[in-house]
This record gives sequence, structure tokens and C-alpha cells, in this order.
Amino acid sequence: MNHFPPTRFAWAALGLLTTLVAVGCSGNLPTEPAAEAPVQPGEAPTSRTIAPSPATESPTVPPTGLSEEVSVPVSPVECMTPDLSVIGYVPDVPPPDILTADNRPDGLRFITAGWGTDWTRHTIPYDEILSGGPPRDGIPSIDHPQFITPEQAADWLADTEPVIALIIGTDARAYPLQILTWHEIVNDTVCGVPVAVTFCPLCNSALAFHREVEGQIVQFGTSGLLRYSDLIMYDRASETLWQQFTGAGIVGQYAGYQLTFIPASIISFADFHTAYPNGIVLSRQTGYSRAYGANPYANYDSSTHPFLFTGALDERLPAMMRIVGVWIDGEAVAYPYTVLSDRRVVNDTVNGQDIAVFYTFGTNSALGAERIAAAEDVGAAGVFDPNLDGRQLTFSWDGERIVDDQTGSVWSITGQAISGSLEGAQLVPLVHSDHFWFAWAAFYPETRIYEGE
Repeated sequence: MNHFPPTRFAWAALGLLTTLVAVGCSGNLPTEPAAEAPVQPGEAPTSRTIAPSPATESPTVPPTGLSEEVSVPVSPVECMTPDLSVIGYVPDVPPPDILTADNRPDGLRFITAGWGTDWTRHTIPYDEILSGGPPRDGIPSIDHPQFITPEQAADWLADTEPVIALIIGTDARAYPLQILTWHEIVNDTVCGVPVAVTFCPLCNSALAFHREVEGQIVQFGTSGLLRYSDLIMYDRASETLWQQFTGAGIVGQYAGYQLTFIPASIISFADFHTAYPNGIVLSRQTGYSRAYGANPYANYDSSTHPFLFTGALDERLPAMMRIVGVWIDGEAVAYPYTVLSDRRVVNDTVNGQDIAVFYTFGTNSALGAERIAAAEDVGAAGVFDPNLDGRQLTFSWDGERIVDDQTGSVWSITGQAISGSLEGAQLVPLVHSDHFWFAWAAFYPETRIYEGE
């Protein structure tokens, strides 16, 4: 199989052809993307799946094959807006140097012609930015999400399928990766907090942010651009470009600005439902026609080299190994899934912050088999502050369960004590993400790799 990034000409021609077809056929577009040849183990995809532009789609068309989902959307719970200084995390980083020359390469200048971005302000060299294939908003964000109950979602969502779990106050929400893989960004409001829930399939990175910039609530979309294979978002107010991996403004009016992270994690749908029986689940009634449940990046996580990645790979670990990444004010640590799956629990300290990393089996890869529900069990992880009510807990694996060494209480992957004297207690989640090693090492090259005690 030949490996090459999509050319600007090909994507420009495709966009023009799509528009002409839409006009000529009164907007009747194919209801499903064309099937691509499956990627063989050890190989990377040759292109990202082509997503029709939102301008050519009707927001009333139900997703392909999903007309059976007629569940009535549920309303979010009433919730008192929490103090973001408590639940959010803003990395303490030195202000970056602001470059002031619009020295975009010709290719990038061509792709971004007509954008309202201030290209005279940037914090990175422009030659680090690549086209990911689809144009801006070619992978459409979900801007008006609807939610259903877990019982309704169980009609199409397998227990072992991965979801992004986001809990703010009493508002618990699950965003299935079978949906996020096709959209990458959900603009939502959770417990009164405007958030962007994001997933970059090429890096396996799921991150949530407070979508407020200098007092203004903004909406994020996909720019169609990548850096180190990671999604570059843009806000639709200033058209500043934002790096999903770091939450940092990298080009435009807010270059150098840092978004606030909100803790979120990838866990199985069953673990979410058990922990939050009154939680809600993002509906597949998105307004777009997509083959939800299918994996457009089949076999990607068994590739030997990441797609659309430039630069040297950190060979301390295999490029596509899953790791839990924790970054706390200057210190970065990677916890390989190979270590976590063996130990199940890690007690560690990162830049003076005590942390507990939990791991459990029972969560499918979103980037393996052609159907996510049939993919390999790669497990899931959570990261928590082990200090509870003024007492520091330490944790271990007793052969069957995660327990604390002080009381013997049993703990779940969501940081909840489910039995024992501490039953009902909740550990404070810490910002982390499950990444492929190559991406974490590219953004945090000085990272420490946890190898066990």
C-alpha cells in the first residue's frame, strides 16, 4: 500500500466536485461515505475519511441506518455551576514568544486563503503545520448535541465500547467515540459550564476544555490542519488556531492564550452506566449522515508509524503504544498501558502532586477493528488525587479489585468507593489523557516514563 498525504489539488478538486454534485442533484448526497480498503496490520491509512462539508448537508437528515433510534432526547439535569478554579486546570507555563511575520509556506497559504485568522501572530513555525486532508469544517463539529438515557443508548452502544466521560457537578455525560471519531468536537454546556469535548483519532487523545476566551463564549470547529498528527481546532469568533493536545492558541489573535482543561477520561459505556445511572449519553441523532459504529481508521492502532507525522520519533517506546499522560506545571510523566495492565494501580508523585492511576480491562479500542464493538480490549485508565478529607490514601490491586491500603475499601475506575467503610466517597479526578506515545513525546519531549517501583 502506498503511503502519501492527500494533496491540496485533490482536496480542492473534491470540494468543487462535491459542491457541483450537490447543486446538480438538489442537495441529494450519498448517505454513506465510500468504503475504503481496510488497512493491513503494520500499515497506516493513506488518507483520512472524506467527510462532506456541512454546507452541503441538511441538518434534518438522520444518520444512515439509524432511523430506528426514535428515543426522546432527555433534558440535562439542573445543576449549580461549579467554581472552575476548583474543577479546571490551567497549565502554569511561561508565556511563549510571539512571532510576527506571516511567513506561511505557499501550500499553507493556499489552503487557508480567505480565512480571517491573524497570521502575523503565531507561536510555532508554520512549517510544522500540515493539511490533514478534509478542509476546514470538512469534519463537522456537533454544535447542538442531543442526549438520551443510557438505557436508550444500549440499543446501539455495546457495553465495552469507549466513551468520553465528563462529569461536572451532578451532570454526568458520555460521548461515545463511535460518534466523536466522525466529528472530533462537541460544543456543549455541562452543569452551566460551556465546554468543548474533543477527540483526535490520529493521536487517540480525548480532552475537554472550558470554551471561554477572555470572557467570551466561543465555538470550536476543525481547521483541517494538523501538527505532529494532532488536531488543530479553530474558534469561530476570532478564527484563532488552537492545538488540541495542549489547549494553547498557536496562531491568531489569541496566540499564546491557554484554555482551561476540564478532567475527562475514556472508559467503557458499562463503567459509565454503572457509576452514573442517571447520566446521559450523546445521541446519534446529530443531523449528519455517518456510519456510526464503524471505524474509519481500521487497524490504525496496529500501525508501526503514525499517519501524517513529521519529525523524529522518540524510540524509548513503540510509536503507537498507548500511554496515560500526566502533565503538572512543568513535569510530564507517561504511564505505559503495558505497565498499567500488569500493575492495575500506580501511586506516584508528579511535580509535588500525589496521584493515583487506576487501570481496568473491559474497554475496546476505537481505532482497531472495522467495527468498534468488535475491537481489541485495550482497557481504560483514570487519574486521581489520592487525598481524601485530609488523609492521603495509597492503593493496590488485591488480585481482583482496586483497594486502598488504609481501609480496604474497594474503588472503581471512576474513582468511586463502591464498598467498604469509605463507600460513596469520590476521589477528585485529575486532568490526564490516553495518547499514543509518539504524540505525547512530540509535545512533551522531556517526559519521564514510569517503569514501575
